[in-house]
Amino acid sequence: MKVAFRADAGLALGTGHVMRCLTLADQLRAAGATTRFLCRPLDGQRGEYIAARGHALVWLPLREDLARDAEDSRAALADQSPWDWLVVDHYGLNAGWEREMRAVAGKIMVIDDLADRPHDCDLLLDQNLQAPGRYAGRVPEGCPCLLGPKYALLRPQFAAARATLRPRDGRVARILVFFGGADAGGATLKALQAIRQLGRDDLAVDVVIGATNPHRAAIEAAYQALPGAVLRCQVEDMAARMAAADLFVGAGGISSWERCCLGLPALVMATADNQVTQSELLARVGAQIYLGPSSSIEVDGLARWIESLMALPDTLIHMAEQGKSLVDGRGVNRVADHLLADALLLRRAEATDSAAIHRWRNHPDTRRHAGDPAEIDFERHERWFSRVLADPDRLLLIAERDGQPIGVLRYDIENGLGTVSIYVVPGLAGQGWGRRLLIAGERWLRRARPDVTACVAEVLADNAASVALFQGLGFQPQRTVFRKDFRVPC
Repeated sequence: MKVAFRADAGLALGTGHVMRCLTLADQLRAAGATTRFLCRPLDGQRGEYIAARGHALVWLPLREDLARDAEDSRAALADQSPWDWLVVDHYGLNAGWEREMRAVAGKIMVIDDLADRPHDCDLLLDQNLQAPGRYAGRVPEGCPCLLGPKYALLRPQFAAARATLRPRDGRVARILVFFGGADAGGATLKALQAIRQLGRDDLAVDVVIGATNPHRAAIEAAYQALPGAVLRCQVEDMAARMAAADLFVGAGGISSWERCCLGLPALVMATADNQVTQSELLARVGAQIYLGPSSSIEVDGLARWIESLMALPDTLIHMAEQGKSLVDGRGVNRVADHLLADALLLRRAEATDSAAIHRWRNHPDTRRHAGDPAEIDFERHERWFSRVLADPDRLLLIAERDGQPIGVLRYDIENGLGTVSIYVVPGLAGQGWGRRLLIAGERWLRRARPDVTACVAEVLADNAASVALFQGLGFQPQRTVFRKDFRVPC
């Protein structure tokens, strides 16, 4: 699979677009994808960082406007066209640009936060809190939309840190200060001055800035005036720093979801207009305190906020719990699976598949989670198999990747409702194929059977992996089935 990314970073734009694309690109490359970034060499660009992460990078011509961006981007991708996916994360590009890129991209995924323009895409991601219907009329009919913080593109280190996270008890011994990779407005310096006013030499202060921060010299001077402060530039261990901190003082944006994942209480200021709405919504659900645009916050007022919040342990604990309830750190896996599902070829089972399906169905790994775990003899299987192939409302699909079988899907359809059953080929469990199978199956079903309006799945109560699988893909539990076996001896 070949995946290209179109995103820019700079002092005015910040680094968030490129950073979240990098997180997705890392996940896809780990699954075998070829990746390439298209960027413009703006002041504050992250080209060296992209290359250091092992992704190909093509610099686009530096132009005053984006009128010829599609032309430049097509030329940058022409040598390996068509690309399986093109991921675009750029507020300056819209449906017109996306339509022009169809010449070199099989499918297009858009990452957006604003819902302020139309898109011509095959998949849309907006990882923010939002009202239903926000993209109605802005994406093609039937375009899947991945909406909400469950899809937040966080690096794997955050899920790992969450698994070993210490309980938050509301005490504040360490403050983390971070205003993003650029911080053109100098909010980091303002925060350090506010913390100094507290007169708390016992506080540890972890200050993180990006490599492109234009105020670095002043920040270095300010942090040295804080006895417990440490300054780091362009860190790779942000998850560990957030897990160790007790309070965050910084910007909104992508770091909001990192903080939520690790239950880190926060005092937040917006350093860009596009951070305002989400900062307000997160404050409304109790996951942080939002102070307003950083340009409107004075040092004295910020110092009072920090001091007041440190005296409210119950409030800090509540913020931690609210944040953790929104983000689990697995969003990048969910998003990547939607792209990787395209590598699967689904075909209807044929008579020649009978022996292989019988063998896979009788494997102990498959029977362990089947509704009827008993081994099935071949004659009985053959009768069942023949009936399934002959019934237009029983769809038996085999998924293959590069000619190799991956798994089996079956849809039993009645009155517009499809009951799905699934298993992967023995030996492939635990590699994420189940999610991709279901995603690919849903796409196939929408095309082949538009009369199907919903799907259900029956899962054994002790099959935690399958429960998580279906719930993670939007299946909602609706009932509980109780069983009593009369054959159990007294």
